[in-house]
Amino acid sequence: MIAIGIRCLLAYLLGSVLGSLIVGRVYGGVDIRTQGSGNAGGTNALRTQGKVFALWVMLIDVGKGVLATSLVAHMPLPLHWVPESLSPGWITALCGALAIAGHVYPVFYGFKGGKGAATYLGALAVIAPLALVPGLVIFVLTLMLTGYVGLSTVLSVWGVAIFLLMRCGPLSSQFAFGLAMAFFILYTHRSNIARLLDGSENQFKRAMLLRKPK
Repeated sequence: MIAIGIRCLLAYLLGSVLGSLIVGRVYGGVDIRTQGSGNAGGTNALRTQGKVFALWVMLIDVGKGVLATSLVAHMPLPLHWVPESLSPGWITALCGALAIAGHVYPVFYGFKGGKGAATYLGALAVIAPLALVPGLVIFVLTLMLTGYVGLSTVLSVWGVAIFLLMRCGPLSSQFAFGLAMAFFILYTHRSNIARLLDGSENQFKRAMLLRKPK
């Protein structure tokens, strides 16, 4: 348990490093949490700072999920006399979940971070890479039909959870990760859902397939 706890802590700390604030420092001290929606994620970065800024933010935030699940979860520790109480798959899932939680509630930035989607994407790429296919298909189709990024993200992660249930089974670490993160990301997007219900949610109209011509 000691080794698992250390890995989980390191995964959380890694997740707490926000790509938007790192890139913002390079751009002269920009803090996108004071702009647009006030969120520290890639969508707000794109809306307030443009494509290049948002691309770097996405690379960092996705990379955190990849590193947490591929490196931190399996890093050797000088605790060989302590038996591991969980299988590697469950440790990987835990580290992925903690990195996402760190992104949403970063200890380095007053626990005010993003909504977790990009770091989730990186973690999923290691935990269950095949699940990226239905997830991305659902995301793209929903975005093209509705223009709502938040709705597309929520439906995508729930689609992934259903895929993992059918492919890996209800007792698998992959499904446990997928289901837990589906609930968590639904929670982090609660403001998007509220705005969607009252008709004030922003649309990414350039991505819409069926948008009305001007």
